Amino acid sequence: MNPQRRSVVRRRVVPAALGTLSVLSLLSALPAAAQPAAAQPAPRHGARGAAAPRPVTQAEARTDAYLRSAQARPAALRDFFRRLPKGGDLHNHLSGAVTTEYLIELAAEDGLCLDATLTAVAPPCGPGTRPAADARTDRAFHDAIVRAWSMQDFPPDQNGHDHFFDTFNKFGEATWRHRGKLLANVADGVVRQNQFYLETMITPASDSAKNLANQVGWDDDLAALHRKLVAGGKLDKVVAEARKEADDGDAEFRATEHCGTGQARPGCALTVRWISQASRGSSPERVFTQLALGMRLAEADPRFVAVNLVQPEDWDSSLRNYSLQMRMVQYLRTQYPKAHVTLHAGELWPGLVKPADLKFHIKEAVNIARTERVGHGVDLVHEDDWQQTARTMAARRVAVEVPFSSNAQILGVKGADHPFNTYRRYGVPVVLSTDDPGVSRIDISHEYQYASSTYSLGYPVLKDLARASLEYGFLPGASLWQGNPTASGYRPVAACRDERPGLPVRSRACQRLLADSPKARLEWRQEGAFAAFERTHARSAH
Repeated sequence: MNPQRRSVVRRRVVPAALGTLSVLSLLSALPAAAQPAAAQPAPRHGARGAAAPRPVTQAEARTDAYLRSAQARPAALRDFFRRLPKGGDLHNHLSGAVTTEYLIELAAEDGLCLDATLTAVAPPCGPGTRPAADARTDRAFHDAIVRAWSMQDFPPDQNGHDHFFDTFNKFGEATWRHRGKLLANVADGVVRQNQFYLETMITPASDSAKNLANQVGWDDDLAALHRKLVAGGKLDKVVAEARKEADDGDAEFRATEHCGTGQARPGCALTVRWISQASRGSSPERVFTQLALGMRLAEADPRFVAVNLVQPEDWDSSLRNYSLQMRMVQYLRTQYPKAHVTLHAGELWPGLVKPADLKFHIKEAVNIARTERVGHGVDLVHEDDWQQTARTMAARRVAVEVPFSSNAQILGVKGADHPFNTYRRYGVPVVLSTDDPGVSRIDISHEYQYASSTYSLGYPVLKDLARASLEYGFLPGASLWQGNPTASGYRPVAACRDERPGLPVRSRACQRLLADSPKARLEWRQEGAFAAFERTHARSAH
């Protein structure tokens, strides 16, 4: 079985987005040491947890002025967002993030075949199939594969739910052999987008986890089920296999990127962590086994940081077992307290599921599974007591991962229908992400530019969104920022308060923090990138 493929999605029509949410603006605060030049306008409406507008430095004001001046110059605007430091991508599926053109080339290299539905299949190429290598010389064939394996040229007035998820089955055979090469392709793109960190999702030791699940079967007593998995070292053998997979992937990545040589490619400098994904549409015993494997991995290997549940949330099996899966995570957190959890929740919309299924998914992910981040969270305002859920997320600093293009393509939700500003109004941390940029045919710069144009976000807000994408990542260590930066602003901790980004660090205390904390070190690196970016636009303003 291909360890990174998703099962075929049954056909379902999704209606256009319904309802309208008021567009509200919320700005968090900046370091206290900054000299304010102006203040961003306050939100029109307040909510518990929302921060007051933050002061803006002169350098930020000049950069914001440049952004406004570039609105009528598409090339300059695109260049601005490409060069903007954008922190990390926290919601990213590795196989869906690879460029479609590279997947086609991998299929050709491996001698794969394409059937009549343009699905990649293993060789030899029998009747009704065609070598993927033909795409190298037949442009029409190549372009047809691109359209089948991505959202390229998909009619914007049609719902893309089924086509989006079907792409994973079509290109899946081209992905599972080459984790390192896939990561190399994605990492180079992330670095070109001026990001410094990536958390990406994979399915570790998929076949062995499935076999172990089938061996132990199901038990309603989750503690007893867990004991069966670990008895005799069974689960640890799968953990060892997953770590060996990671070792092999690392070696392939380093060879592909020429790391450690004079020809090292950009991706070598990227900080990467893995998130283990469990297939929520599978049998309960398999989901539980995959979750236990991922959490045990996160405690055993620092390359792995968290678990997540993937596959469409609207499948019958996903809906039927949703609450059970939240209880699985709840139990496993007692066994693996050091493992992080981020969950797809609320990737739903009226008309896609019955009204009863819209009422509780985010709420249970937050209150039962106690997820640390929520992926998508689109149906927030359709849930029961959603205001309390939002307040809980703000109080516990549970961030929401927002991939705008994915939400528009899969659910038809965008603009004022999207709860982006509702989350911000309630003080919930928000991080922009890509989800499956290869399938969506976008990059993170596109998502930032969309957010800026759609919700009238100026540079200071964009800067804080980029800061959030590192602050709410699962990289270990103390933060560069004090307190709750979403509520009280991004103010450096006392040890680094008098330091200037981009210049050598003088304080011994700040030096120790940056040496001891991978998170603070990456956040400080981004602050230096912001300083350089703002100097460039300060010169452009004159």
